[in-house]
Amino acid sequence: MTSSIWRYSHLALAVSSFVFIFLASVTGIILSFEPIQYTLEVSSEARAMEDVSLAQTLTVLREKYDEVLDIQTDEHHYVSATLLDKEGNYGQYYIHPKTGKLLGEQIETAPIYEWCTNLHRSLFLKSTGRFFVGLSSFLLLLITVSGVILIIKRQRGLRNFAAKIIRENFFQYFHVYLGRLALVPILIITITGTYLSLLRFELIPDWETETTTPVSTSSSEPSLDPSEFPVFNQLSIADIRKVEFPFSDDAEDRYLIQLKDVEISVNQYTGVVESETPFPFTQIAQNLSTALHTGQGSVAWSIVLALSCICITFFIASGFIMTFRRLKGKTRNKFGKDEAEIVLLIGSESGTTGQFAKCFAETLMQANKRVYIDELNHYSSYASMKHLVVFTATYGTGEAPSNARKFSKLIASTDPNQPFNYAVVGFGSLSYPNFCQFAFEVEDMLSALPMSRKALDTHTIHNKSWESFHQWTVQWADLFPLELAVSQPELAIKAKKKEHTFHVLRCTAIENRTDNTFTLELESPTAKYVSGDLLSILPENHTHERLYSIAQTQAGTLLLSIKRHDYGICSTYLSNLKSGDRLYGSIVRNREFHFNSKSSKTVMIATGTGIAPFLGMIENNSKHREIDLYWGGQTSQSFRLYEGILSEAFQDHRLSELRVAYSRENASKVYVQDLLLRDQVKIAEAFQSGAQFMICGSIAMQKGVVETLHQITLERNNKPLSYYQNKGQLKMDCY
Repeated sequence: MTSSIWRYSHLALAVSSFVFIFLASVTGIILSFEPIQYTLEVSSEARAMEDVSLAQTLTVLREKYDEVLDIQTDEHHYVSATLLDKEGNYGQYYIHPKTGKLLGEQIETAPIYEWCTNLHRSLFLKSTGRFFVGLSSFLLLLITVSGVILIIKRQRGLRNFAAKIIRENFFQYFHVYLGRLALVPILIITITGTYLSLLRFELIPDWETETTTPVSTSSSEPSLDPSEFPVFNQLSIADIRKVEFPFSDDAEDRYLIQLKDVEISVNQYTGVVESETPFPFTQIAQNLSTALHTGQGSVAWSIVLALSCICITFFIASGFIMTFRRLKGKTRNKFGKDEAEIVLLIGSESGTTGQFAKCFAETLMQANKRVYIDELNHYSSYASMKHLVVFTATYGTGEAPSNARKFSKLIASTDPNQPFNYAVVGFGSLSYPNFCQFAFEVEDMLSALPMSRKALDTHTIHNKSWESFHQWTVQWADLFPLELAVSQPELAIKAKKKEHTFHVLRCTAIENRTDNTFTLELESPTAKYVSGDLLSILPENHTHERLYSIAQTQAGTLLLSIKRHDYGICSTYLSNLKSGDRLYGSIVRNREFHFNSKSSKTVMIATGTGIAPFLGMIENNSKHREIDLYWGGQTSQSFRLYEGILSEAFQDHRLSELRVAYSRENASKVYVQDLLLRDQVKIAEAFQSGAQFMICGSIAMQKGVVETLHQITLERNNKPLSYYQNKGQLKMDCY
């Protein structure tokens, strides 16, 4: 509930102010180039020097020019002077602070910057516009704060604020990633913009300071040349902002020198400091806010401001795209909730899950089924319901999404009207410690109802996999039976991949292995890949690709480990390939599952054909990093397929330890989880030392292994497995 409040507040603030914020961001991008252009156009010789005193600059200017009215050091640290030369020419010039050489007239602001400044400050509406711009700065500050709170909640606490972000889709990922990256600059922009607006409308009081600090001015003190004034020799030209010269020879006229935080008055004859007037705090804060808000004086900060404004425009666009997608998942129902025989309930944070459910609902209605679709938060009794299907994502690392948080209370207080079948489909990412946890919680809640019957085990879908979703629709339709041709939602349609030609080098025979596994070695002159990437193969006359994990051998060839299924179209086709045959496929980058050669130790855990990427990683372990491999198969016959590769790697010290478990070798079944529990002390120490853990295999195996590792880290290290996963120590690629 709290997350929903912050989410809706974040959205409401963005909707109410996005026009003003967008205009301010675009003009801010343009204005950030003004300091950069200014720095490029002004001679670097005009830059103020720490080792040149004010007395030195005054001396050379008085020698070269008839009259000097003032000297200034601007916010970019360039020195200029207003003077009259010996030919009678009057003007403002950049000067060399040490030699007094004229370096060109002061640069006027370009019309584009003047126009953008007026639009940025007031929208050409004067005081009214300044009010709206100031209000927008404040609203952007609130948007930033609410966004930070949402990130903290998403990352499961402040300590995980900088932890790795799971990439579910482009806009979601970069909305959070860039939000963290640009957080400090955007806070500075919003705070300084709000402060300058408050000053403009005099809503911040001007704190008074002591106006003068009297100093002894005895008339008996001797007259000195300005070059001899102690204060002029003590001050560097880089310390001053402005020096105003006396207008006359009258003793009452003095040198007025503005420093960063004080103005001093100097007797033009004796050089005595006669008064000091500190600037009020509001003036100092205004100068600082202006510098931070505009980037004046720093090219590097100007670039940061430009990038931050670009990020703000991206946040506006990505935020509305995510909101649109969330709303797009909602469907108008043709039948009322008490008329439908099939009820589909959705739990979704971003709207992605809803789009899958919507496609499924439309297909059922085309098959003349009475369907009702709604959110889990609206669960109630359904008079005609025979089948209930729940499609739900999991928020963060195990919570219900925002539109499903009331479900547990509703299901506990609502009794079904008649018996019904139920099925649960969980959407998530294996990169999260608690993959699809809420889906399993929903199954537990439904199984506890008195008249419920489970139609299928909870089906989990990794990274919006259309192939996995399609597989589930076929299994569910077989219960009726029904012929369903579910259309792919747009988000699941992937861009066409570059297809490569692969030549078959070797395909091992299956005949002596009960588990029907085989290896396939390929080569391609054009494809580039590393171990852990995926080979996508699209069987002829089919629309759904098959993905196989790749092992890159030392020879540069591609090695696959495949299980042939009795009715598997693609696996059967691959098992019949012979040396010299051609195969067409595409490479899918899987950067989240690449071997980290910088890690001092890696623990690899696999079952069956999940060993494939590890074979390549081990073979290419040229730096002899410590690698421990845990592998589980049905029988010793299964292991013989990989025994030669692993034995050679063990002898060459590319593999440190090998643990093998057989689940059908004899009466006592052994699984990889059992091996991990036997070595739990070693496993716990590996986690503590920063070792990398990699898991590849079936989702069923992944679930059991994760539970075992969690038990080990919790009991041995007093830390949950998610602690190490947030540190990037756990990588998973399961199917």
